Amino acid sequence: MLTYRALFALPAFRALWTGSALTTVASTTSSLALATLVHRQTGSALLTAVAMSGPSIAQALGAVTLMSAADAGPPRRTLVLVGVVSTAALCLQVFPGLTPAVRLLLVVGTAYVVSVGSGVRWGLLSELVPAEAYPLARSATNVAVGACQVVGFAVGGLLLTVLTTTQVFALAAAVSAVAVGVLRFGLAERPPRRSGSAGVAETLRGNRLLLSRRETRTLLVALCVPNGLVVGCEALFVPYAGERGGWLLAAGAVGMMTGDLVVGRFLTPSQRRRSNTALRLLLAAPFVLFALGPSVPVAVVLVVVASTGYAAGLAQQEWLVALTPAELRGQVLGFESAARMTGQGVFAVLAGALGDALTPGSAVAALAVVSLAVSLALAPGLRRAADRAAAPARSA
Repeated sequence: MLTYRALFALPAFRALWTGSALTTVASTTSSLALATLVHRQTGSALLTAVAMSGPSIAQALGAVTLMSAADAGPPRRTLVLVGVVSTAALCLQVFPGLTPAVRLLLVVGTAYVVSVGSGVRWGLLSELVPAEAYPLARSATNVAVGACQVVGFAVGGLLLTVLTTTQVFALAAAVSAVAVGVLRFGLAERPPRRSGSAGVAETLRGNRLLLSRRETRTLLVALCVPNGLVVGCEALFVPYAGERGGWLLAAGAVGMMTGDLVVGRFLTPSQRRRSNTALRLLLAAPFVLFALGPSVPVAVVLVVVASTGYAAGLAQQEWLVALTPAELRGQVLGFESAARMTGQGVFAVLAGALGDALTPGSAVAALAVVSLAVSLALAPGLRRAADRAAAPARSA
């Protein structure tokens, strides 16, 4: 079984992992600075929310129209180009005279281009490691991204108490530039996964192929909806716990990273398959108990236990890779990533509306029940997808 040590012994994986981590730190730090600046200049909660969530929506648009570029170009060159665009946009944010509207257009436009980067990154990852090691590599990358998001927001919040937003943007641009250098000099160039030009028509063709197959369609729903509903639960942590809501958010991060580490490192493909239904149910079941109004310490334990269930996505992504033609792998994985993030944003907004209509605890429990129902309904289709994904491996 491949270990994390063996994984990080691969120079190309180290470069891709480090580049992803640095990019995450730069993006989270800059997004916090932008939200702070927009709120300070406009006082608008809506515009502040757009500063934080607008990039996710733009990435979804990119997944629908631009994602074919993830497979049509040399991966290193594409990643470097995307990184240069991100760094240039952060450099422009440094100018203090920009209006909030221009700043928001910059971040949304950049996110549209960056959407291709996620497809390139996940597609390249599937080439750098053996197929049986993909869940381990994905788990290592997920942990890095999750940890760096926490670090980025924490460091960004600290920096904003001692530096101006302009200075924070400058630091974020510097970190982004370092990430570009790591990718440029740490990765060897590879040929495109498919021939032909990229464009809206090619992207739509690949997306139709993804959505027309029953197994991949089921996997996409499973990766977006039950998880998205649980993210909606997390969006209600602050209304539920007030100033101690941060403890619940931190507990969610700890549980998610623990689940990824255990499932990605220690479970075999057959064990991931057998445990997948249990993990998906575990993701939502503890949140049902929020209807009883548990104290914050009890809620922290419930959230840690539940969040380990996010690791069910590792097996589902493994099956998605196995069922995807190699020439479309970057596009499909990029589409999945963008759809999942967009779904999380949509369900978080819906959760907020539900939390206003009910008590926060009742809203959390209601979302969890729906997540459980969706997971149970998807179970037969996921078993079929797992069987289909295992067939090529058995043949090989």
